[in-house]
Amino acid sequence: MPLSIFGFQALWSPYLIGVIIFLTVVYFLVTVVWRKDFKVSEPLKRSEAIYFVLAMILIYVIKGSPIDLMSHIMFTYHMVQMAFLLLLIPMLLIKGIPWWVWKVVVEAPVVRNVFKIFAKPVVAIFVFALMFSIYHIPLVFDTIKLDETLHGLFTFVLFLSAFFMNWPLIHDVKGQPQMKGLYKIGYIIANAIVITPACALIIFNPDPMYATYTDGETWLKAMELCVPISTLSGLTLSGPEIFNSLSPIRDQQMGGVLMKIIQEIIFAVVLYKVFIRWWREEKSNEDTITENALKEFQARKQSQQY
Repeated sequence: MPLSIFGFQALWSPYLIGVIIFLTVVYFLVTVVWRKDFKVSEPLKRSEAIYFVLAMILIYVIKGSPIDLMSHIMFTYHMVQMAFLLLLIPMLLIKGIPWWVWKVVVEAPVVRNVFKIFAKPVVAIFVFALMFSIYHIPLVFDTIKLDETLHGLFTFVLFLSAFFMNWPLIHDVKGQPQMKGLYKIGYIIANAIVITPACALIIFNPDPMYATYTDGETWLKAMELCVPISTLSGLTLSGPEIFNSLSPIRDQQMGGVLMKIIQEIIFAVVLYKVFIRWWREEKSNEDTITENALKEFQARKQSQQY
């Protein structure tokens, strides 16, 4: 059965397009037109603009395109959506927004205290792992998927936890705590490990875990999150199986596996970049130390001759 039966609004989320265009316009106004209103600022870098635009495009692709609709039909799409939303988009936003804009944000009175607590590496990892694991507990998951307010609120909190998890690793805000290269490598490895138990439970569970992907009545109720009720009321649907060729258990396993694969790919790229940067810094420091030692030796030798 074609997805077009759910209508244009459910498939392409026109309201989200408007929000993304608005945010993009505000971004360029702040970073280009209003830049001189900041006490400290720099010209917008091309790489920063590219990162931000990519983040906006990716947000629409996973939350506004048919992928979002499919995430309510197949658990596989849901996990792919979560992987990009939690692991890649926060990185793009942190890198896309200039450091001098972030500096104003993180040094605001209330925000400053929040960052002091939740941006600490150990706290950030723990909170993200906890929120991700709680979200995928079957009872919690099914409850959230059946309530639009709960779903929006919990998704936002989960995204914030992912943002704080990525912040110590990615940010370059002057005056904010910075992790050393070697610590970043350990941090990336720890991040790769923390959600493994939740993914393993999803992958190796012998039975389907979520009623919103297996029970027809529960699934229809969950579909109200992305499909207008007026549209659903005019359709005769038995369950998600009419759009999904995979069995519920295979769909669940595929989702867990893809989540881990995407995570490993993203973190492998970040780990490579962090390692190269750390190696270059160590090499540079090594050359500087050698040069200073040589100058000191030559100065001492000359003083002895006199």
